[in-house]
Amino acid sequence: MCVLEQSLESQMPSVTVTARGPWSATTRFEADGDATAGGVSLVEISTRFGTPAYVLDETDVRERCRAYRAALPDAEIAYAAKAFLCRAMAGWVREEGLGLDVCSGGELTFACSIGFPADRIIFHGNAKTPQELRGAVAAGVGRIVVDNLAEINRLAALIPAGRRQKVLLRVIPDIEGGAHEATRTGGEDQKFGLSVATGAAGQAVTRVLGQPSLKLAGLHCEAGDTIAEDVELPADIRPGDVIVVAATGAYHHSMASTYNMTARPSSPSPAGRQGW
Repeated sequence: MCVLEQSLESQMPSVTVTARGPWSATTRFEADGDATAGGVSLVEISTRFGTPAYVLDETDVRERCRAYRAALPDAEIAYAAKAFLCRAMAGWVREEGLGLDVCSGGELTFACSIGFPADRIIFHGNAKTPQELRGAVAAGVGRIVVDNLAEINRLAALIPAGRRQKVLLRVIPDIEGGAHEATRTGGEDQKFGLSVATGAAGQAVTRVLGQPSLKLAGLHCEAGDTIAEDVELPADIRPGDVIVVAATGAYHHSMASTYNMTARPSSPSPAGRQGW
């Protein structure tokens, strides 16, 4: 969590941020206490749209996409739609040559509606409905992530004759990542994926290889999400100071949900009260 203290910034000249953190590469702290991103005043944004406001800098997003591609030239890089998805964001990702990772029929429909290349879409989720699987096959998505043994036969039955669908198997790496027990998705005691330890992952490999309509393209796994806890605010925080939360996404204020049984986050205020 970073705090922009207006009283201090008003005594400083305009400064360009070099250490990114939550700030975009174009962020500048102005001498009058304002901050700009992409040349747009954050005070103006908060006045016009209210707070919290979720602000994306197109220049910064594109630069980060290019940085990943430059660092991993031989890899296929996919942006996770669940982090944040709108028409503009999906368009930037598409134009920069990245893939798109979707985990619901709604996200898939949205991606198709803006013309995102289907072969660059990865579709996953631990509770896909038959309708969602059918939609993914009809759209011609590049890869479907299989999350359980039952899904293999269900998916194979939907593939038209003469086609082969690439699949990834989501395996449990038995690694506990994340700071909150509700978001640790890499350990054995959770509902996501196929366990290597119990042999379920091995069974899945055998079943996929036995299906002529499926092609095993690789494995999929994750250790979990990270949630910051017990972050202290500066003792001298005052009304008018701007509080910036470095962590964003599905578990934080701007896009909060109760996914994975995570409670909606509270918003600290200078007065010490908690608001939603």
